[in-house]
Amino acid sequence: MKQKRKPGPVRHEKPAFVKTSSVLLFGLHAVAAALNNPVRELKKLSTTDNALPRLLQMLNETGKSRVSGITPEKMSSKDLAKLSGDAVHQGVLAEFNYLPLHDVEECESFKLVIALDQVTDPHNVGAIMRSATALGADALLQTGRNSAIESGTLAKSASGGLDLLPIISVPNLAQALNELKDQGFHIVGFDSEESIPLGEILERAPPEQKLVLVMGSEGKGLRRLTRDRCDELACLDMPGPIKSLNVSNAAAIALQMVHLHRSK
Repeated sequence: MKQKRKPGPVRHEKPAFVKTSSVLLFGLHAVAAALNNPVRELKKLSTTDNALPRLLQMLNETGKSRVSGITPEKMSSKDLAKLSGDAVHQGVLAEFNYLPLHDVEECESFKLVIALDQVTDPHNVGAIMRSATALGADALLQTGRNSAIESGTLAKSASGGLDLLPIISVPNLAQALNELKDQGFHIVGFDSEESIPLGEILERAPPEQKLVLVMGSEGKGLRRLTRDRCDELACLDMPGPIKSLNVSNAAAIALQMVHLHRSK
């Protein structure tokens, strides 16, 4: 698994509104990615007898195993389910420190950032992070409030992407978009009203253009101030009878379109 490049300075702090000092991650890919992340501090690892060999195999394939000097606590699948809130844990549960958060100033060398405007569902945000990591995005940007905080559910949905994609946390999204404009980014927000098909926008954009793709929450979409900060508003061309997509699916399609445009 290729390690994603991380920005330099970071703020080591836990997400807003979180009272605990650590986060519980579950699922083979999520835990393996966290174990491979040098900024993670493993506090506790629990596995079933069947899952441990699979986890070790995944870690050994990357050559970065950190479990060799650790004795995992053996637990039953039923006990792990209780700790993970009956989530699909795949026989693995681990306690880590929260990931460091990054600042918008660190985006200077990036080419593609995906920004979320009050997208709070951890399943959606995790799926977006998975797609963003797979399709070459450099970072995910969201606000400290009204966003999905780091959690086991988010990490499981991201399938390793949480520990490979830097998270840019800002107090004000509109202000952050202005700062990204100053860094040379072209801001493209997604909105079904008064918008242009993304394909048309990409056709007239040079492949090296630095882009921010801004996705809004389902139902509400982009807030007015966010819309006002966008250089262009885009939509996805959907020929079928259904004209809207889940935000994570829309993000995946948009990221793939950008990737294909830059691969020409």
